[in-house]
Formats: sequence, C-alpha cells, structure tokens
Amino acid sequence: MTGAPRIVDAHHHVWDLSVRDQEWITGEELAPLRRGFSLDDLEPEARANGVSATVLVQTVTVPEETPEFLALADGSDLVAGVVGWSDLTAPGITDTLAALRELPGGDRLVSLRHQVQGEPDPEWLLRADVLHGLAAVAGAGLVYDLVVQPHQLPATVRAAELLSGLTFVLDHAGKPPIATGALRPWADDVRALAALPNTVCKLSGLVTEADPHHWTVEDLRPFADTVIDAFGPSRLMFGSDWPVCRLAATYTEVVEAAHTLVSGLAPGERAAVLATTAERVYGLR
Repeated sequence: MTGAPRIVDAHHHVWDLSVRDQEWITGEELAPLRRGFSLDDLEPEARANGVSATVLVQTVTVPEETPEFLALADGSDLVAGVVGWSDLTAPGITDTLAALRELPGGDRLVSLRHQVQGEPDPEWLLRADVLHGLAAVAGAGLVYDLVVQPHQLPATVRAAELLSGLTFVLDHAGKPPIATGALRPWADDVRALAALPNTVCKLSGLVTEADPHHWTVEDLRPFADTVIDAFGPSRLMFGSDWPVCRLAATYTEVVEAAHTLVSGLAPGERAAVLATTAERVYGLR
C-alpha cells in the first residue's frame, strides 16, 4: 500500500483457548471465533494494510489477562497500547493500577475497560463504587473505554458529566442497530455524549452490527456519518475489532470500509481518524 496514509488500529483482540476459555464465544453464529487468535496471526494482515501500530483490548474480566497483554506488548513492535481490565469496585484499585504500571510492558497500559454491555443494571456506571474506581483511573493518568449497548448510553453520558477529568472512549460507536437501520434513539444519545469534551469515539465494530452476510458500506454510512459529525475527526479513531470482525468481513475489507467512510474528509481529518486521534488520546509512543 505504497503512499497510503499511516494507520493505527485502535481496537483489536487476541486470545488463546488453551490458556483460558472465552465464555462469551457460544452458539453457531460465533463458532468461527472458537479458536486461538495471536499477534502472529494479526501482524501480516495489519502490515499489509498499512497499520503501523495497534491497541490490544481486553476480552474477559479476569485479573490475569492484563499482565499477559502487557507482556505481549512489551515483546511486540506492533502493539503500542493495551486496554486492560481491573475491578473498578475493589477498594485497592489505585494500588492495583500502580502495580500494573510497574510490570513488564506496564508503560503500554493506556486504558481500562469493563464489559458494561453485560451488566443487567443499565446504570451500572453510576454506582458509587464504580464512580470511585473511575476516579482512580483518571488519577492514574489513564483513559476509560466503554463497551455499552445503546440503552446504556444515557448512564454513560451522566458518568462522563460527573467525571469531567476522565476521558471516555466509546467503543464500536455505542453498538448502533445497523441491521435494522434505526438511527434513533441511538443517534440522539451519541450526540449527547459527544457534546461533552472529555469523550472520544471509535469507528469500530460496525460490520458486525450490520447484517453480517449482506452488509455494504452504504449500510454503515448513516451511522458513521453521525459519529463523524457529532465527535469530529479529532475525537474519532479507527479500530478493526479483529478477530471479531471476521464474522462479517476480512481485515482488509474493514480497513477499506474505513477509508471509504472518511474519504469525504480533508487529508488532515482523515489522518486524525486513521491514526493521530488514537496516538494523542492514548498517548501512544
């Protein structure tokens, strides 16, 4: 891809089922994911598509995964940042974050994430113990990734209002209902979140929210245009969501879709979405 713009893939995963199960990979639809996916699998695809750096994101809520990911990053020329997991509600969260920073690769820890999408309480983020933990994340100089369902967006907005000193990164654009084509109320809630200056959004995970077998870029466009308009390129970052994206598209197809969706932007704005927003927000080296 000579002459292509530099790309940071701000959202991907790896896992090894021989190390631990990924309990969320169940059912026939997710069956293609029920195998190991490593950095060695990703790197050729990433390099072939002009990706110069990536951010490795947590998948399961166990404390062992984050140190493993930091060690992976420490030995990798590709992984520039890690979004880890730690129990926000634990009384010792501040000490835990400090200890993670001291581990091999600890300088690659850029953010935390919890599987909020799986919490039955739509206002889980507003619990006092969770807010205390989020304040500790801010105090550690980290940002916080949000993986939420659309009905959880109002609580996300309130949490971002309450913690103005913490940068919140909305993964997968808040998982809009692309398959149905229904923009609202998702679009209204996303715009409310984007109105807050301490929020950022990932242009990621869209292909698996569409019809995984028959999607087109035009199916994605109204939703992508919404977040581009709401957040602006300087608060928007590309992520592949590999290998989950493989349920609907190849790595190359996801990158090409992103190029198409930002093609109407000015060169500097495209560079922001594809690389520089992630570098700035996550403080990537």
